[in-house]
Amino acid sequence: MDSIYQSIELLSKEKGIDTQIVLDAVKDAMLLAARKHFRTNENYEVDFDDRSGGLKLYAVKTVVEAVTDPALEATLAEARKVDAKAEIGSTVRFAKPGEALGRISAQTAKQVIFQKVREAERDTIYREYADRVGELINTTIKRIEGLDLVVDLGKTEARLPKREQSRLESFSVGDRIRCVIKLVDKSSKGPGVVVSRADSELVKRLFEQEVPEIYDGTVTIRGCAREAGERTKIAVSSRDRDVDCVGACVGMKGMRVQSIIRELRGEKIDIIEYSDEPVQFATHALSPAKITRVTIINPEERHMEVIVDDSQLSLAIGKKGQNVRLAAKLLGWKVDIKSEEEKRQEVQGAIELLSIGAPVSILIEYGLAEPIVDALVKGDVGTIEKLGGMTPELLEAIEGIDENAVSLIQQAINNYYGQEYAEEPAAAEAPAAESAEGTQEAAPEATHETADSAAVAEPEAVSPDDSGTMSESVEAGTEPGEDGKVVS
Repeated sequence: MDSIYQSIELLSKEKGIDTQIVLDAVKDAMLLAARKHFRTNENYEVDFDDRSGGLKLYAVKTVVEAVTDPALEATLAEARKVDAKAEIGSTVRFAKPGEALGRISAQTAKQVIFQKVREAERDTIYREYADRVGELINTTIKRIEGLDLVVDLGKTEARLPKREQSRLESFSVGDRIRCVIKLVDKSSKGPGVVVSRADSELVKRLFEQEVPEIYDGTVTIRGCAREAGERTKIAVSSRDRDVDCVGACVGMKGMRVQSIIRELRGEKIDIIEYSDEPVQFATHALSPAKITRVTIINPEERHMEVIVDDSQLSLAIGKKGQNVRLAAKLLGWKVDIKSEEEKRQEVQGAIELLSIGAPVSILIEYGLAEPIVDALVKGDVGTIEKLGGMTPELLEAIEGIDENAVSLIQQAINNYYGQEYAEEPAAAEAPAAESAEGTQEAAPEATHETADSAAVAEPEAVSPDDSGTMSESVEAGTEPGEDGKVVS
Protein backbone atom coordinates (compact mmCIF):
# COMPACT_ATOMS: atom_id res chain seq x y z
CA MET A 1 0.00 0.00 0.00
CA ASP A 2 3.03 2.26 0.23
CA SER A 3 2.79 3.30 -3.42
CA ILE A 4 -1.00 3.37 -3.65
CA TYR A 5 -1.14 7.16 -3.80
CA GLN A 6 1.16 7.17 -6.82
CA SER A 7 -1.16 4.67 -8.51
CA ILE A 8 -4.12 6.91 -7.70
CA GLU A 9 -2.39 9.89 -9.29
CA LEU A 10 -1.61 7.92 -12.45
CA LEU A 11 -5.19 6.67 -12.69
CA SER A 12 -6.54 10.19 -12.22
CA LYS A 13 -4.36 11.58 -15.01
CA GLU A 14 -5.27 8.72 -17.33
CA LYS A 15 -9.03 9.17 -16.83
CA GLY A 16 -8.87 12.95 -16.65
CA ILE A 17 -10.61 13.19 -13.28
CA ASP A 18 -9.77 14.80 -9.95
CA THR A 19 -7.29 12.91 -7.74
CA GLN A 20 -9.45 13.52 -4.66
CA ILE A 21 -12.39 11.74 -6.30
CA VAL A 22 -10.28 8.63 -6.92
CA LEU A 23 -8.80 8.84 -3.41
CA ASP A 24 -12.28 8.96 -1.85
CA ALA A 25 -13.29 5.97 -4.00
CA VAL A 26 -10.31 3.99 -2.73
CA LYS A 27 -11.16 4.90 0.88
CA ASP A 28 -14.76 3.72 0.42
CA ALA A 29 -13.49 0.48 -1.11
CA MET A 30 -11.15 -0.18 1.83
CA LEU A 31 -13.97 0.44 4.32
CA LEU A 32 -16.21 -2.06 2.51
CA ALA A 33 -13.44 -4.63 2.30
CA ALA A 34 -12.63 -4.19 6.01
CA ARG A 35 -16.25 -4.83 7.07
CA LYS A 36 -16.37 -7.97 4.94
CA HIS A 37 -13.00 -9.23 6.21
CA PHE A 38 -13.22 -8.52 9.96
CA ARG A 39 -17.00 -9.17 10.19
CA THR A 40 -17.47 -6.84 13.18
CA ASN A 41 -19.61 -3.75 13.76
CA GLU A 42 -16.60 -1.54 14.41
CA ASN A 43 -16.54 2.00 13.06
CA TYR A 44 -13.75 2.16 10.51
CA GLU A 45 -11.89 5.11 9.08
CA VAL A 46 -9.32 5.26 6.29
CA ASP A 47 -6.69 7.99 6.33
CA PHE A 48 -3.86 8.97 4.05
CA ASP A 49 -0.35 8.63 5.50
CA ASP A 50 1.84 11.52 4.28
CA ARG A 51 5.09 9.80 5.26
CA SER A 52 4.52 6.45 3.58
CA GLY A 53 2.25 7.64 0.78
CA GLY A 54 -0.16 4.84 1.66
CA LEU A 55 -3.57 4.46 3.25
CA LYS A 56 -4.06 3.38 6.87
CA LEU A 57 -7.12 1.61 8.27
CA TYR A 58 -8.35 2.51 11.77
CA ALA A 59 -11.09 1.32 14.14
CA VAL A 60 -12.66 4.25 15.99
CA LYS A 61 -13.71 3.59 19.60
CA THR A 62 -15.14 5.68 22.42
CA VAL A 63 -13.25 5.82 25.76
CA VAL A 64 -15.45 4.62 28.66
CA GLU A 65 -14.93 3.50 32.27
CA ALA A 66 -16.58 0.10 31.83
CA VAL A 67 -16.63 -1.52 28.39
CA THR A 68 -19.97 -3.07 27.34
CA ASP A 69 -19.26 -3.37 23.59
CA PRO A 70 -15.58 -4.06 22.78
CA ALA A 71 -16.15 -3.32 19.11
CA LEU A 72 -17.16 0.28 19.82
CA GLU A 73 -15.67 1.04 23.24
CA ALA A 74 -12.26 0.94 24.94
CA THR A 75 -10.98 1.52 28.47
CA LEU A 76 -8.95 4.58 29.39
CA ALA A 77 -5.80 2.41 29.80
CA GLU A 78 -6.18 0.91 26.30
CA ALA A 79 -6.81 4.33 24.81
CA ARG A 80 -3.74 5.92 26.42
CA LYS A 81 -1.53 3.28 24.83
CA VAL A 82 -2.47 4.85 21.52
CA ASP A 83 -3.09 8.46 22.56
CA ALA A 84 -1.56 9.72 25.81
CA LYS A 85 -4.06 12.61 25.90
CA ALA A 86 -7.12 10.40 25.74
CA GLU A 87 -9.89 11.10 28.30
CA ILE A 88 -13.19 9.49 29.25
CA GLY A 89 -15.74 10.28 26.52
CA SER A 90 -13.20 11.04 23.80
CA THR A 91 -12.69 8.93 20.65
CA VAL A 92 -9.49 7.11 19.81
CA ARG A 93 -8.40 5.44 16.55
CA PHE A 94 -6.82 1.99 16.77
CA ALA A 95 -4.73 0.91 13.77
CA LYS A 96 -5.93 -2.19 11.90
CA PRO A 97 -3.74 -4.34 9.64
CA GLY A 98 -4.69 -3.33 6.10
CA GLU A 99 -2.55 -6.11 4.61
CA ALA A 100 -4.79 -8.69 6.28
CA LEU A 101 -7.85 -7.82 4.19
CA GLY A 102 -7.28 -10.87 2.01
CA ARG A 103 -7.60 -11.63 -1.70
CA ILE A 104 -11.42 -11.67 -1.80
CA SER A 105 -11.66 -8.39 0.07
CA ALA A 106 -9.06 -6.88 -2.23
CA GLN A 107 -11.09 -8.01 -5.26
CA THR A 108 -14.20 -6.39 -3.77
CA ALA A 109 -12.23 -3.22 -3.18
CA LYS A 110 -11.05 -3.29 -6.79
CA GLN A 111 -14.64 -3.54 -8.08
CA VAL A 112 -15.79 -0.64 -5.93
CA ILE A 113 -12.82 1.47 -7.07
CA PHE A 114 -13.60 0.80 -10.73
CA GLN A 115 -17.27 1.61 -10.20
CA LYS A 116 -16.49 4.87 -8.43
CA VAL A 117 -13.96 5.80 -11.09
CA ARG A 118 -16.50 5.13 -13.86
CA GLU A 119 -19.07 7.30 -12.10
CA ALA A 120 -16.53 10.06 -11.64
CA GLU A 121 -15.48 9.73 -15.29
CA ARG A 122 -19.12 10.04 -16.46
CA ASP A 123 -19.60 13.12 -14.29
CA THR A 124 -16.47 14.69 -15.76
CA ILE A 125 -17.56 13.91 -19.33
CA TYR A 126 -21.04 15.27 -18.68
CA ARG A 127 -19.69 18.53 -17.27
CA GLU A 128 -17.33 18.93 -20.22
CA TYR A 129 -19.76 18.14 -23.06
CA ALA A 130 -23.20 19.09 -21.70
CA ASP A 131 -22.74 22.71 -22.79
CA ARG A 132 -21.34 21.72 -26.19
CA VAL A 133 -24.49 20.18 -27.70
CA GLY A 134 -24.78 21.29 -31.34
CA GLU A 135 -21.03 21.90 -31.67
CA LEU A 136 -19.18 20.65 -34.76
CA ILE A 137 -16.29 18.32 -33.90
CA ASN A 138 -13.68 16.31 -35.81
CA THR A 139 -13.58 12.64 -34.84
CA THR A 140 -12.03 9.35 -35.91
CA ILE A 141 -13.88 6.04 -36.28
CA LYS A 142 -12.48 3.88 -33.48
CA ARG A 143 -14.52 0.70 -33.89
CA ILE A 144 -17.78 -0.64 -35.29
CA GLU A 145 -20.37 -2.16 -32.93
CA GLY A 146 -23.16 -3.71 -34.99
CA LEU A 147 -24.80 -0.90 -36.94
CA ASP A 148 -23.42 1.78 -34.61
CA LEU A 149 -20.03 3.45 -34.82
CA VAL A 150 -17.84 4.39 -31.87
CA VAL A 151 -15.71 7.48 -32.48
CA ASP A 152 -12.74 8.85 -30.56
CA LEU A 153 -13.09 12.29 -28.95
CA GLY A 154 -9.68 12.24 -27.29
CA LYS A 155 -10.51 12.04 -23.60
CA THR A 156 -13.53 9.82 -24.16
CA GLU A 157 -15.55 7.97 -26.78
CA ALA A 158 -18.80 8.90 -28.46
CA ARG A 159 -21.43 6.81 -30.21
CA LEU A 160 -22.74 7.44 -33.72
CA PRO A 161 -25.97 5.39 -33.87
CA LYS A 162 -27.39 4.08 -37.13
CA ARG A 163 -30.36 6.47 -36.89
CA GLU A 164 -27.94 9.42 -36.83
CA GLN A 165 -26.12 8.33 -40.00
CA SER A 166 -26.94 9.39 -43.55
CA ARG A 167 -28.01 6.59 -45.88
CA LEU A 168 -25.51 7.87 -48.48
CA GLU A 169 -22.54 7.29 -46.20
CA SER A 170 -20.48 4.30 -45.13
CA PHE A 171 -17.34 4.41 -43.00
CA SER A 172 -14.43 2.21 -42.01
CA VAL A 173 -12.27 2.12 -38.89
CA GLY A 174 -9.76 4.95 -38.96
CA ASP A 175 -11.83 7.31 -41.14
CA ARG A 176 -11.92 10.94 -40.04
CA ILE A 177 -15.40 12.48 -40.04
CA ARG A 178 -17.10 15.64 -38.85
CA CYS A 179 -20.15 15.33 -36.58
CA VAL A 180 -22.25 17.46 -34.28
CA ILE A 181 -22.78 16.59 -30.63
CA LYS A 182 -26.44 15.50 -30.43
CA LEU A 183 -26.83 14.80 -26.72
CA VAL A 184 -24.92 13.90 -23.56
CA ASP A 185 -26.40 11.12 -21.43
CA LYS A 186 -25.09 10.89 -17.89
CA SER A 187 -26.82 7.59 -17.09
CA SER A 188 -25.83 5.52 -20.14
CA LYS A 189 -23.74 2.39 -19.69
CA GLY A 190 -21.63 2.92 -22.80
CA PRO A 191 -20.26 6.16 -24.20
CA GLY A 192 -22.30 9.03 -22.75
CA VAL A 193 -21.85 11.32 -25.76
CA VAL A 194 -23.99 10.76 -28.86
CA VAL A 195 -22.90 12.42 -32.11
CA SER A 196 -24.84 12.80 -35.35
CA ARG A 197 -24.31 13.09 -39.09
CA ALA A 198 -28.05 13.28 -39.85
CA ASP A 199 -29.08 16.24 -37.70
CA SER A 200 -29.93 19.58 -39.32
CA GLU A 201 -27.46 21.26 -36.95
CA LEU A 202 -24.63 19.67 -38.98
CA VAL A 203 -25.72 21.60 -42.08
CA LYS A 204 -25.93 24.85 -40.07
CA ARG A 205 -22.44 24.39 -38.63
CA LEU A 206 -20.99 23.57 -42.06
CA PHE A 207 -22.50 26.74 -43.53
CA GLU A 208 -21.08 28.75 -40.63
CA GLN A 209 -17.62 27.41 -41.47
CA GLU A 210 -17.88 27.90 -45.23
CA VAL A 211 -19.69 31.29 -45.35
CA PRO A 212 -17.84 34.21 -43.69
CA GLU A 213 -21.01 36.34 -43.82
CA ILE A 214 -22.75 33.84 -41.54
CA TYR A 215 -19.78 33.70 -39.18
CA ASP A 216 -19.66 37.49 -38.76
CA GLY A 217 -23.46 37.78 -38.39
CA THR A 218 -24.25 39.61 -41.65
CA VAL A 219 -26.25 36.62 -42.89
CA THR A 220 -28.41 34.67 -40.44
CA ILE A 221 -29.71 31.12 -40.71
CA ARG A 222 -33.42 31.38 -39.86
CA GLY A 223 -34.38 27.72 -40.18
CA CYS A 224 -33.32 24.35 -41.53
CA ALA A 225 -35.31 21.25 -42.47
CA ARG A 226 -33.48 18.09 -43.43
CA GLU A 227 -34.03 14.52 -44.50
CA ALA A 228 -30.52 13.10 -44.26
CA GLY A 229 -29.19 11.59 -47.46
CA GLU A 230 -32.03 13.08 -49.52
CA ARG A 231 -32.55 16.82 -49.32
CA THR A 232 -32.13 19.87 -47.09
CA LYS A 233 -33.92 23.22 -47.16
CA ILE A 234 -32.23 26.09 -45.34
CA ALA A 235 -33.71 29.58 -44.94
CA VAL A 236 -31.37 32.59 -44.63
CA SER A 237 -31.78 36.33 -44.26
CA SER A 238 -29.44 39.32 -44.49
CA ARG A 239 -29.04 42.24 -42.10
CA ASP A 240 -27.37 44.29 -44.82
CA ARG A 241 -29.45 45.32 -47.85
CA ASP A 242 -26.34 45.28 -50.02
CA VAL A 243 -25.61 41.62 -49.20
CA ASP A 244 -27.49 38.91 -51.09
CA CYS A 245 -28.00 36.24 -48.44
CA VAL A 246 -28.70 33.43 -50.94
CA GLY A 247 -25.80 34.43 -53.19
CA ALA A 248 -23.43 34.57 -50.22
CA CYS A 249 -24.31 31.01 -49.25
CA VAL A 250 -24.03 29.71 -52.82
CA GLY A 251 -20.67 31.40 -53.42
CA MET A 252 -18.85 32.18 -56.64
CA LYS A 253 -19.87 29.55 -59.19
CA GLY A 254 -21.43 27.60 -56.31
CA MET A 255 -18.08 26.85 -54.67
CA ARG A 256 -19.27 27.33 -51.08
CA VAL A 257 -22.38 25.19 -51.28
CA GLN A 258 -20.62 22.56 -53.41
CA SER A 259 -18.06 22.14 -50.64
CA ILE A 260 -20.90 21.35 -48.20
CA ILE A 261 -22.60 19.03 -50.70
CA ARG A 262 -19.34 17.06 -51.01
CA GLU A 263 -19.10 16.80 -47.22
CA LEU A 264 -22.67 15.41 -47.17
CA ARG A 265 -21.88 12.92 -49.97
CA GLY A 266 -24.05 14.56 -52.64
CA GLU A 267 -27.12 15.50 -50.60
CA LYS A 268 -29.27 18.13 -52.36
CA ILE A 269 -29.47 21.54 -50.69
CA ASP A 270 -32.09 24.25 -51.36
CA ILE A 271 -31.11 27.72 -50.14
CA ILE A 272 -34.11 30.04 -49.86
CA GLU A 273 -34.63 33.59 -48.67
CA TYR A 274 -36.50 33.97 -45.38
CA SER A 275 -39.52 36.27 -45.10
CA ASP A 276 -41.62 37.34 -42.11
CA GLU A 277 -44.71 37.14 -44.34
CA PRO A 278 -45.96 33.51 -44.30
CA VAL A 279 -47.33 33.78 -47.83
CA GLN A 280 -44.09 35.07 -49.30
CA PHE A 281 -42.01 32.62 -47.28
CA ALA A 282 -44.15 29.73 -48.53
CA THR A 283 -43.58 30.62 -52.17
CA HIS A 284 -39.84 30.51 -51.51
CA ALA A 285 -39.98 27.33 -49.44
CA LEU A 286 -41.86 25.40 -52.14
CA SER A 287 -39.28 26.22 -54.80
CA PRO A 288 -38.47 25.12 -57.46
CA ALA A 289 -42.26 24.95 -58.05
CA LYS A 290 -44.05 28.14 -59.14
CA ILE A 291 -46.98 29.07 -56.90
CA THR A 292 -50.18 30.52 -58.38
CA ARG A 293 -51.76 31.82 -55.17
CA VAL A 294 -51.86 31.20 -51.43
CA THR A 295 -54.78 31.51 -49.04
CA ILE A 296 -54.41 31.54 -45.26
CA ILE A 297 -57.30 29.43 -43.98
CA ASN A 298 -56.71 29.76 -40.23
CA PRO A 299 -53.85 31.97 -38.94
CA GLU A 300 -54.28 30.78 -35.34
CA GLU A 301 -53.93 27.13 -36.30
CA ARG A 302 -51.28 28.09 -38.90
CA HIS A 303 -53.17 26.48 -41.75
CA MET A 304 -52.94 27.63 -45.37
CA GLU A 305 -53.87 26.50 -48.87
CA VAL A 306 -51.51 26.66 -51.84
CA ILE A 307 -52.72 26.52 -55.45
CA VAL A 308 -50.32 25.64 -58.28
CA ASP A 309 -50.68 25.06 -62.01
CA ASP A 310 -51.52 21.52 -63.01
CA SER A 311 -48.06 21.14 -64.54
CA GLN A 312 -46.37 22.30 -61.31
CA LEU A 313 -48.21 20.02 -58.87
CA SER A 314 -45.81 17.07 -59.00
CA LEU A 315 -42.82 19.42 -58.74
CA ALA A 316 -44.32 21.20 -55.73
CA ILE A 317 -45.07 17.91 -53.98
CA GLY A 318 -41.71 16.37 -54.82
CA LYS A 319 -40.62 12.74 -54.77
CA LYS A 320 -42.78 10.88 -52.23
CA GLY A 321 -44.00 14.28 -50.97
CA GLN A 322 -40.52 15.30 -49.87
CA ASN A 323 -40.50 18.88 -51.19
CA VAL A 324 -43.80 19.86 -49.61
CA ARG A 325 -42.95 17.98 -46.40
CA LEU A 326 -39.65 19.81 -45.92
CA ALA A 327 -41.29 23.14 -46.78
CA ALA A 328 -44.01 22.53 -44.18
CA LYS A 329 -41.39 21.67 -41.57
CA LEU A 330 -39.40 24.79 -42.42
CA LEU A 331 -42.45 27.06 -42.30
CA GLY A 332 -44.17 25.52 -39.30
CA TRP A 333 -47.54 25.71 -41.05
CA LYS A 334 -50.01 23.09 -42.19
CA VAL A 335 -50.37 23.49 -45.95
CA ASP A 336 -52.93 22.01 -48.28
CA ILE A 337 -51.47 22.06 -51.78
CA LYS A 338 -53.79 21.65 -54.79
CA SER A 339 -53.73 22.03 -58.53
CA GLU A 340 -55.98 24.50 -60.37
CA GLU A 341 -58.10 21.61 -61.67
CA GLU A 342 -58.58 20.13 -58.20
CA LYS A 343 -59.62 23.51 -56.84
CA ARG A 344 -62.05 24.05 -59.74
CA GLN A 345 -63.67 20.65 -59.15
CA GLU A 346 -63.89 21.35 -55.43
CA VAL A 347 -65.68 24.68 -55.96
CA GLN A 348 -67.98 23.17 -58.60
CA GLY A 349 -68.90 20.35 -56.23
CA ALA A 350 -69.73 22.86 -53.49
CA ILE A 351 -71.97 24.82 -55.89
CA GLU A 352 -73.75 21.65 -57.02
CA LEU A 353 -74.28 20.68 -53.39
CA LEU A 354 -75.88 24.05 -52.69
CA SER A 355 -78.09 23.84 -55.77
CA ILE A 356 -79.45 20.48 -54.64
CA GLY A 357 -80.64 22.00 -51.37
CA ALA A 358 -81.17 20.53 -47.90
CA PRO A 359 -83.26 17.32 -47.68
CA VAL A 360 -86.74 17.55 -46.14
CA SER A 361 -85.77 14.85 -43.65
CA ILE A 362 -83.96 17.59 -41.66
CA LEU A 363 -87.40 19.00 -40.74
CA ILE A 364 -87.92 16.03 -38.42
CA GLU A 365 -85.48 17.80 -36.06
CA TYR A 366 -87.73 20.88 -36.20
CA GLY A 367 -90.96 19.17 -35.14
CA LEU A 368 -92.32 17.66 -38.37
CA ALA A 369 -93.71 14.16 -38.02
CA GLU A 370 -91.87 11.39 -39.86
CA PRO A 371 -95.02 10.11 -41.74
CA ILE A 372 -95.48 13.62 -43.23
CA VAL A 373 -91.84 13.65 -44.35
CA ASP A 374 -92.29 10.22 -45.96
CA ALA A 375 -95.37 11.48 -47.79
CA LEU A 376 -93.45 14.50 -49.11
CA VAL A 377 -90.59 12.32 -50.36
CA LYS A 378 -93.06 9.98 -52.13
CA GLY A 379 -94.64 13.07 -53.68
CA ASP A 380 -91.26 14.02 -55.21
CA VAL A 381 -90.66 16.89 -52.75
CA GLY A 382 -87.13 16.03 -51.62
CA THR A 383 -85.67 19.40 -50.59
CA ILE A 384 -86.70 22.16 -48.23
CA GLU A 385 -86.19 24.75 -50.99
CA LYS A 386 -88.71 23.03 -53.25
CA LEU A 387 -91.10 22.60 -50.35
CA GLY A 388 -90.92 26.30 -49.48
CA GLY A 389 -92.02 27.29 -52.99
CA MET A 390 -95.22 25.25 -52.93
CA THR A 391 -98.70 26.63 -52.16
CA PRO A 392 -101.02 24.90 -49.66
CA GLU A 393 -103.16 23.69 -52.60
CA LEU A 394 -100.16 21.97 -54.19
CA LEU A 395 -99.21 20.41 -50.87
CA GLU A 396 -102.75 19.09 -50.23
CA ALA A 397 -102.67 17.51 -53.66
CA ILE A 398 -99.93 15.18 -52.40
CA GLU A 399 -101.22 11.87 -51.06
CA GLY A 400 -101.11 11.79 -47.27
CA ILE A 401 -100.98 15.62 -46.84
CA ASP A 402 -104.09 17.37 -45.49
CA GLU A 403 -104.82 20.87 -44.18
CA ASN A 404 -103.48 20.04 -40.73
CA ALA A 405 -100.28 18.64 -42.25
CA VAL A 406 -99.82 21.84 -44.29
CA SER A 407 -99.97 23.87 -41.05
CA LEU A 408 -97.36 21.60 -39.43
CA ILE A 409 -95.13 21.90 -42.51
CA GLN A 410 -95.30 25.72 -42.37
CA GLN A 411 -94.38 25.68 -38.69
CA ALA A 412 -91.39 23.34 -39.25
CA ILE A 413 -90.09 25.48 -42.13
CA ASN A 414 -90.29 28.63 -39.99
CA ASN A 415 -88.43 26.83 -37.19
CA TYR A 416 -85.78 25.68 -39.68
CA TYR A 417 -85.07 29.21 -40.85
CA GLY A 418 -85.05 30.55 -37.30
CA GLN A 419 -88.32 32.56 -37.64
CA GLU A 420 -90.87 32.84 -34.90
CA TYR A 421 -94.13 31.13 -35.69
CA ALA A 422 -97.18 33.09 -34.54
CA GLU A 423 -100.52 31.35 -34.84
CA GLU A 424 -103.26 33.72 -36.03
CA PRO A 425 -106.42 34.01 -33.95
CA ALA A 426 -109.15 31.56 -34.94
CA ALA A 427 -111.64 34.44 -35.53
CA ALA A 428 -109.44 36.01 -38.27
CA GLU A 429 -109.97 34.10 -41.45
CA ALA A 430 -106.92 34.58 -43.63
CA PRO A 431 -107.13 33.60 -47.26
CA ALA A 432 -105.13 30.50 -48.13
CA ALA A 433 -103.33 32.41 -50.86
CA GLU A 434 -101.90 34.92 -48.35
CA SER A 435 -100.64 32.08 -46.19
CA ALA A 436 -98.97 30.56 -49.20
CA GLU A 437 -97.33 33.90 -50.09
CA GLY A 438 -95.85 34.19 -46.60
CA THR A 439 -94.38 30.74 -46.97
CA GLN A 440 -92.97 31.51 -50.39
CA GLU A 441 -91.35 34.76 -49.25
CA ALA A 442 -89.71 33.27 -46.19
CA ALA A 443 -88.19 30.30 -47.97
CA PRO A 444 -86.31 32.04 -50.79
CA GLU A 445 -84.78 34.62 -48.42
CA ALA A 446 -83.54 31.95 -46.08
CA THR A 447 -82.25 29.93 -48.98
CA HIS A 448 -80.20 32.92 -50.10
CA GLU A 449 -78.69 33.29 -46.65
CA THR A 450 -77.76 29.63 -46.58
CA ALA A 451 -76.06 29.87 -49.94
CA ASP A 452 -74.05 32.91 -48.84
CA SER A 453 -72.82 31.32 -45.63
CA ALA A 454 -71.96 28.06 -47.35
CA ALA A 455 -69.95 29.87 -49.99
CA VAL A 456 -67.59 31.22 -47.31
CA ALA A 457 -66.47 27.89 -45.92
CA GLU A 458 -64.58 25.72 -48.33
CA PRO A 459 -64.06 21.99 -47.83
CA GLU A 460 -60.76 20.88 -46.38
CA ALA A 461 -58.15 19.90 -48.91
CA VAL A 462 -56.64 16.44 -49.05
CA SER A 463 -52.89 15.92 -49.21
CA PRO A 464 -51.31 14.89 -52.52
CA ASP A 465 -49.69 11.53 -53.10
CA ASP A 466 -46.84 10.63 -55.41
CA SER A 467 -49.04 10.71 -58.49
CA GLY A 468 -49.81 14.39 -57.88
CA THR A 469 -53.57 13.95 -57.60
CA MET A 470 -54.01 14.71 -53.92
CA SER A 471 -52.87 17.60 -51.73
CA GLU A 472 -50.16 17.94 -49.10
CA SER A 473 -49.76 19.96 -45.91
CA VAL A 474 -47.07 22.71 -46.02
CA GLU A 475 -46.25 26.28 -45.04
CA ALA A 476 -47.29 28.82 -47.66
CA GLY A 477 -46.55 32.20 -49.26
CA THR A 478 -48.44 34.66 -51.47
CA GLU A 479 -46.82 34.92 -54.89
CA PRO A 480 -44.21 32.75 -56.54
CA GLY A 481 -40.79 34.12 -55.80
CA GLU A 482 -38.05 34.27 -58.36
CA ASP A 483 -35.55 34.98 -55.60
CA GLY A 484 -35.94 31.59 -53.93
CA LYS A 485 -32.87 29.88 -55.39
CA VAL A 486 -32.29 26.14 -55.52
CA VAL A 487 -29.01 24.34 -55.53
CA SER A 488 -28.82 20.66 -56.32
